[in-house]
Amino acid sequence: MHERETAVQSEAFTLYQPRRRETPVVFSSPHSGRAYPPAFLAESVLDAHMIRSSEDAFVDELFMSAPDFGAPLIAATAPRAYVDLNRAADEMDASVVEGVPRSPHNPRVASGLGVIPRVVSGGRQIYRGKIPLEEAEARIKRHWTPYHAALRQLTEASHSQFGQSILVDCHSMPHEAIEAHSRPGQARPEVVLGDRFGAAAARDVVDQIEAAFRRAGLRVSRNAPFAGAYIAQTYGRPSRGYHVVQVEIDRALYMDEAQILPSADFEAFRALISGVVAEITRIGRLQVPLAAE
Repeated sequence: MHERETAVQSEAFTLYQPRRRETPVVFSSPHSGRAYPPAFLAESVLDAHMIRSSEDAFVDELFMSAPDFGAPLIAATAPRAYVDLNRAADEMDASVVEGVPRSPHNPRVASGLGVIPRVVSGGRQIYRGKIPLEEAEARIKRHWTPYHAALRQLTEASHSQFGQSILVDCHSMPHEAIEAHSRPGQARPEVVLGDRFGAAAARDVVDQIEAAFRRAGLRVSRNAPFAGAYIAQTYGRPSRGYHVVQVEIDRALYMDEAQILPSADFEAFRALISGVVAEITRIGRLQVPLAAE
C-alpha cells in the first residue's frame, strides 16, 4: 500500500490522489454527493431525508482505499437530486426547467431523470413547479462542467502514461430494484457490471473486474438491469484503449436503506471492497523493478 496525497477539494468534487500513479485504473463516484444547498431543500416538496433516496450514500467511502493502491478516486460534492453528473449537460427536462423546448423522446428525461432530475427514487416529485433555466445552467456550470473536466483529465493521464484508461464508475442500487428484475427462484445479483453490452469496455477488462468481485464472494451479473449511462457511453472507447465499467452494488449489503445509515456490517463490507479495489488496480499495473540491494 502507498501513502496517499492530500485530497484536492473543490466546490464540485473531492479528488483523492495516490502519491504515485501505478495503474491505469480511475475510480469515480458521481452520485455519492451529499452537500444539499439549503435553498434547494427549501424549494423542494420533499423533506431532508426523503430527498436522499436517490443518493448513492457511502459509495465514495466504500472505494476510499483506491489511492492506497496507486489509483485516484474522484467523488462528487453535489447530490444527484440537485444535478446528475451521469447525464449529458443537455438532457434537460422541459417539465422541470422553464424555457426548455421539448426534445425528441429520451427515456431518461421522460422518466424524470435528466441532468436536473424531476424525481427521486420511487418517482417522487422534487419540486412544486419549475425552476428557472438560469438556475439549471448555474448548477451545470458549478458542478457538472468541473467534474467532467477533472474526470476527462484523469482518464487521459492514464491513457498517456499506461497506454490505456480503465474507469470504474461506482454506484449503488436499491435492493428493491434487483428484486423487480429477478426471475423467481434465481439468485439475485449483488453486483451488476455495466459495459453497455461491450460498447464501453473490452471483454477481458470486464472479465477481470467481474473475477475480482466473484473472488470476494459476491454474485455478479452484467448489463441487467443496469448497462451504464452517460459516463460509460461518453468515456468508453475500447477500440482506442478507453474502458469504462459501471459498478452497481446492492445497498442492502452495507446500509440501512430506510434510515440511510451504515449497517453494523459496513466496516467489514468496506474491507471486502478494499480487497476488490486492490485486485482491480492490478489490471494494467505499471511493473516497477525492485531497486538493487
